[in-house]
Amino acid sequence: MRTIFITGASSGIGFATATRFAEEGWTVYAGTRELTPALEQAALPHLHFLEVDVTDLASLKQAVSVIEQEVGHLNALFCNAGQGLLRALGQATSYEINQLFDINVFGVMRTIECCLPLLKAAPNGSHLLATSSISGLVGQPMNEIYCASKFALEGLFESLATYYKPFFSIDVTLIEPAAVETNFTANVLDRLEQTGGLHDDDFKPIVESYLRTYRVRHAERQSPETIAELIFELVQADEKPLRVRTAPEDEAFVAHKTGNDPSGLIGTIKTRQLTLNLD
Repeated sequence: MRTIFITGASSGIGFATATRFAEEGWTVYAGTRELTPALEQAALPHLHFLEVDVTDLASLKQAVSVIEQEVGHLNALFCNAGQGLLRALGQATSYEINQLFDINVFGVMRTIECCLPLLKAAPNGSHLLATSSISGLVGQPMNEIYCASKFALEGLFESLATYYKPFFSIDVTLIEPAAVETNFTANVLDRLEQTGGLHDDDFKPIVESYLRTYRVRHAERQSPETIAELIFELVQADEKPLRVRTAPEDEAFVAHKTGNDPSGLIGTIKTRQLTLNLD
């Protein structure tokens, strides 16, 4: 029985991925902060929604205990729960910064911590994935706090990749999209308005310029279903990259960072050789 646990699965990439795997007969545990009638009606024969708050360790442990009791292992874990923040350092409150890191970084750490025994228990190896961003590779104006959280996620997974595969048979992959047709961007802009909108300060013209260029650069966005299909194919693949961008324009945007090692596997192997004496 092939089993996957997905966090942040109430909509967007998480929901599309949960649906895609369930359609293929995988047992899917889809984590969402709140179970709604709409989600319960969307459940497929192999799709099970669980209430999960990645900022709450007890909540995660409860959800993982259900998976352990029912199937006893995970073939894949997709850490997709995340949040954005369009605020400059100096504008954002301590609460906003802490909340962002609690979800984007510590939430992923908690999820992996809880699920690692089930990933190790998979009979033929397993796959750990997370939704990162091109913002985890390239710093961008007015996104420094969000970029910092994704840079942290990149560092975490890059480190895990050096030993999870050779010692635990767990492949590690970061999904790095840019603009996807989900509620994510709308939620970011909603939070901007809910916290006072554009402040009338030195940062205002920078935010306005950024938003103008963002709308032009990302006039066409990828669908969540496109990302879900990519993830499904990755999990089936024999060789699994550390990093994968989801669109050609994303690849071009980060090429100065990834040109010599697009998949991240060259660096992973080199680090294993230098630090663990492994080929």
